[in-house]
Amino acid sequence: MKKVKIGVVITARDVFPPREYAKKNAELIKAKLDEIFAQMPHVEVVWGTDKCDDGMVTELDEIARVTNYFIDERVDALFVPHANFGQEEAVGMIASKLRVPTLIWGPRDGDKDPAEEAHLRDYDTQCGLFATTRMLMRSGLPYTYLRNCWLDSPELAEGIDKFVRVAMIVKQFRDMRVLQLSTRPRQFNSVKVNEGELMEKFGMQIVPIESQEIIRTVDKFIEQNDDAEAILKDLDAMDASYINVDEEARKKMAALICAIRFLAEKYQCTTVASDCWSLIGSHYGIACCFAFGYLSGLNIPTACETDIHGAVSAILAQASTLYECPSFLADITIRHPYNDNAELLWHCGPFPPALSKEGVCIKDCKGSYQLKDGHLTLVRFDADHGTYKLFVEEADTCDGPKTTGNYVWFETKDWGKWEDKLMYGPYIHHIAGVYGSYKEVFREACKYLGVEFDCVD
Repeated sequence: MKKVKIGVVITARDVFPPREYAKKNAELIKAKLDEIFAQMPHVEVVWGTDKCDDGMVTELDEIARVTNYFIDERVDALFVPHANFGQEEAVGMIASKLRVPTLIWGPRDGDKDPAEEAHLRDYDTQCGLFATTRMLMRSGLPYTYLRNCWLDSPELAEGIDKFVRVAMIVKQFRDMRVLQLSTRPRQFNSVKVNEGELMEKFGMQIVPIESQEIIRTVDKFIEQNDDAEAILKDLDAMDASYINVDEEARKKMAALICAIRFLAEKYQCTTVASDCWSLIGSHYGIACCFAFGYLSGLNIPTACETDIHGAVSAILAQASTLYECPSFLADITIRHPYNDNAELLWHCGPFPPALSKEGVCIKDCKGSYQLKDGHLTLVRFDADHGTYKLFVEEADTCDGPKTTGNYVWFETKDWGKWEDKLMYGPYIHHIAGVYGSYKEVFREACKYLGVEFDCVD
């Protein structure tokens, strides 16, 4: 399970409102957050409260202790609840040192019972949140603001969940390593990337593997390996119809899966862009398609046609789900024949089997199945003349004619606007899809990625 490590420290003002009120509020905040985080297996919480004299960061020496502790723990994100007005100086100094996604929030003042009006301004929390966010703006630091709400409001858990997804996307994006297997197809100028620029702008590294190492690795798994045998057993257990896939081809397909996973782990890569037209087909006589889909189901998204930006898109799509749902990389293919606002997402067979609507068919080592119904988030990372954008939109699947390979039809409110947006770029015919609603998560994540968020509306 992939996890996000979040450093949490509560802040309070040094002179007002009364400190004893803040301590009581901090205890309630911590108890509630412990309850929320206990329901989030993808989160590891690093509490900074022990580094503060009374569990709330205020003074300069506390700021240094908390900051150093979070740096030592290598936190991926920062969350600073305000127990009262808070100390914007402390938040700004910690955030400027960590430079990770930062969540700012504090509970509402007073009591829901009108009889408790005497306690209406025990904390002045919202007032302090204005000061903190202004401090972060002046420091040039991006931040995420969770609206001032009651401790028992559903907004709190929902807002934290959204922030965790943002943090996961950012964690995955920063210093990403993309495994490149062989070269792109000669004709595919559309998948060219600026490797040096990706490294300079984002710390992203492309790790190229030459053909002979790929072949040697696949051969090793063909000869004898327990991992390949385990995959064959999994294929046998799958609700699958094997058509034109003989025993030898199945062994090669399992070995290919193991080889790519091995190379990704060896070179510490999280996503893969691979040749699929020539190398494997000419050497082993099988297609790569189903193997790529299977790997995506193992949270190693593998883009065909050596589409590096597509591989980046696919891993970010999976990260938005906290790796609970695999992504798929599709061609934006044709318009629906009798629904002007619908479009076909298709590819020759590399979609994760887990997303199949009615079971899996494998023909010539390619997947052949329709994807399930549901709500989709579609994602494409791309660039033109040094400007990087992340296109994100949502749509629902819909009915449409049957076709070969992997496919799913989806319906938009106005396909004409989508088509214009995508044609004017900097996008191509490949787009990553994932089930769920994550457009607003990506909008927030782009604050931290250094990438321009783009959408139809």
